[in-house]
Amino acid sequence: MTIKQELLDDLEKRRKQASFFGGQERVDKQHAKGKMTARERLDTLFDHATFQEWGMHVEHGCHDFGMEKKVLPCDGVVTGIGQLDGRPVASFSQDTSVGGGALGQRHAKKICDLMDYASHCGLPFVAINDSGGARIQEGVDALSGYGQVFYRNVVLSGCVPQIAVIAGNCAGGAAYSPALMDFLIMTRENANMFICGPQVIKAATGVDTTMEEIGSAAANASISGNVHFVAENDDHALDLVRDLLSYLPSNNVEDPPHAPTPTISLELDESMNEIVPADSKGSMDMYDVIRRVVDGGVFLEVHQQFAQNMIVAFARVDGIVVGVVANQPKVKAGTIDIDASDKAARFIRFCNAFNIPLLTLVDVPGFLPGVQQEQGGIIRHGAKMLFAYSAATVPKITVITRKAYGGSYLAMCSRDLGADVVLAWPTAEIAVMGANGAVNILYRREISGAEDPDAKRKELTDEYHARFASPYMAASRGMITDVISPAATRGAVSLALRNTLRKSETRPPKKHGLIPL
Repeated sequence: MTIKQELLDDLEKRRKQASFFGGQERVDKQHAKGKMTARERLDTLFDHATFQEWGMHVEHGCHDFGMEKKVLPCDGVVTGIGQLDGRPVASFSQDTSVGGGALGQRHAKKICDLMDYASHCGLPFVAINDSGGARIQEGVDALSGYGQVFYRNVVLSGCVPQIAVIAGNCAGGAAYSPALMDFLIMTRENANMFICGPQVIKAATGVDTTMEEIGSAAANASISGNVHFVAENDDHALDLVRDLLSYLPSNNVEDPPHAPTPTISLELDESMNEIVPADSKGSMDMYDVIRRVVDGGVFLEVHQQFAQNMIVAFARVDGIVVGVVANQPKVKAGTIDIDASDKAARFIRFCNAFNIPLLTLVDVPGFLPGVQQEQGGIIRHGAKMLFAYSAATVPKITVITRKAYGGSYLAMCSRDLGADVVLAWPTAEIAVMGANGAVNILYRREISGAEDPDAKRKELTDEYHARFASPYMAASRGMITDVISPAATRGAVSLALRNTLRKSETRPPKKHGLIPL
């Protein structure tokens, strides 16, 4: 017995209605702004024709305030599972052409059902946000829906990677779901993210401001640090999602997508020796070091526009995925400040949660001094780095290139914080403080009483460096695994990664550590 044709026709009619968004006029308006529709974003993200939709026929459940006569296809959100480079990924895309993409009870249920499935099956979760916020007509039910989404964001945290794309409006309470996720990607145009808009701020505080100052991609990426990547448009944002996921496992019980090369790059890179300035006071560009260590000079930098004195990025070394944490001497001399501490600590904890080895490149003169830093809690924020590195049980490889002074030396994954392999260049200076400062404190009288104070200071500085700051001094005490030439760095790092990939470390049983937040 064949199925009746009228049933097939009815099915096709319903599918077309659900797929038509909020009407052609609204779709045209989105396209005129350079925005994709909800389904276009999902079709672009996933491998061709692999998206399996969930809840296409869900309708809103509000029958007050005239809503009973409104048709909201899919209740304003498209949810489902697609294949991305051959592996399943859960995703939703809010449809701003349908009721402004506002979240109601059933809209939230669709998202929550998908998140539960991602949790049970160990799938990465991608949220494409373009919504006017809570659906006013549904009152507390809409607020409850947000609460249920937030709860699941926390349940998924550390279990599967969570990536949020801010492709339109994301205001008020709606901003907290992306904030609870691992990575935020925001389009430069057509998107905003804030808790209180300019009008609310003006009414509450009397301060005039603009959306550009508080809610734009630039403000969220460079000032507040809420956003990790800024995309030029929807296409670029989805490319970033794919690129990011290419470095990540699907869940916390899998290894990253390592693809070890058959041979290890042991040849010397003599150009690395030219990176180090002849003058120890000169600034070195750590990007030059990273490009020479990682495969093809290719890496995906995270939080590029925020706290630029600290670099964090994903890369590969002879096919092994690594998370790179590095000081950038060209910005604030590479000192660690409040924002740099937060940036690094968050990245370290993500890498540890998803089994990604950590490669730390060190050139740090200390924590940034200043009244604002002290009053802002540099002690508390800096302690986050100490905590994150100490808690991390993944392979930890550290390379000390030049300066490594005081507490900042420890904070950049010293042997004492559990580094498995610590390599140092001959140019490394490892000490409580720089030789010049130490000599001025320790030998002030001898210098002032000398016939030639400058010559005496240089003599004592050289002696101090040889006795107390040389990498060989640290190596003699077992704090350095080996002193290597800069030219040998890539090969030494690659070997260290291969030798530590099977690392297994058990810590005392507990619910969780209490990181200084």
